[in-house]
Amino acid sequence: MPRPSRKQAILEALAHQLEQHPGDRITTAALARAVGVSEAALYRHFPSKARMFEGLIGFAEETVFARINQILADEKNTQVRVARVIYLLLGFADRNPGITRILLGDALVGERERLHERVQQFFERIDLQLRQILREAQLRQDASLRATPEAAAALLTAFVEGRMQQFLRSRFALASLSAWEADWAVISHGLFDPV
Repeated sequence: MPRPSRKQAILEALAHQLEQHPGDRITTAALARAVGVSEAALYRHFPSKARMFEGLIGFAEETVFARINQILADEKNTQVRVARVIYLLLGFADRNPGITRILLGDALVGERERLHERVQQFFERIDLQLRQILREAQLRQDASLRATPEAAAALLTAFVEGRMQQFLRSRFALASLSAWEADWAVISHGLFDPV
């Protein structure tokens, strides 16, 4: 297996540090020690810590939205699409606790507003994707919603953020997917009319 690039190694170390030290700020000195390089070497790859955070946000965006596109290509049933997208998001959080801290803003305290805006855009894209899936259900007539696509998507996005917050608050002990079967039963019953 090829060795990750130095840039990739820095991002992986940052994500690991964020996971191992929940609630703490990560210093560039600690990050440099974790990677095994000098702080100057870190800055040769990333001009600032904010750029490192942006790198992890970019990784989250690329990973999540590529997988959502795959789900949409593979699956046509609306309820299954929604379930798989929500499961994907919660599973991504569970597998990437350090990145979850960034997406929820926990690791961004005191950081530039631009980072907070990027995170907001991430969740806005999730909401938009869910709205689109739910609007298409009306065209395909494979599911009947008990709410507007906008209201349903907002609720689903809030649910995802809430489960991710519980995961963070538990210091990563309570997985976002820990009650998935029960959660989905309640969500699907509340959002979709029986077919």
